[in-house]
Amino acid sequence: MSQVMSVEEREAFLAGVRIGVLSVTDDGGDRGPVTMPLWYAYRPGGELYFITGAHSRKAESIREAGRVSLCVHNDDPPYRYVTVEGPVTAVDEPAGETERAELAHRYLGQELGDRYLRSTSDEGLALFRVRPEHWCSADFGKRSE
Repeated sequence: MSQVMSVEEREAFLAGVRIGVLSVTDDGGDRGPVTMPLWYAYRPGGELYFITGAHSRKAESIREAGRVSLCVHNDDPPYRYVTVEGPVTAVDEPAGETERAELAHRYLGQELGDRYLRSTSDEGLALFRVRPEHWCSADFGKRSE
């Protein structure tokens, strides 16, 4: 039996609350790709988005490359992962308050999310939207015995 997730399985997995690991090439020539954990949001069939410092190395690399890869996985057996790669379709600067609140509450809950939002209200943030174009997935629970 194939370990590859169906379209519905991989989209549901990506839509779950997990920390994503983002990678983007860095054409500076003397360093490897920028790879960092981050919060993200995704709805099946749509685009994903994440927020980062508008003037960070990560943001500058994303603007230059115009595409990113994002990997999400679970840490407990049976191991599963989904990786998506695709183009950046929009950059919102500053990041919208609605999206900031959605991510903060998604990952921290209402009370801690509100505190986080207050403590980061004056930071220069950018929101990046990405259209998943290429998918890779595995569900090792599907492995035949």
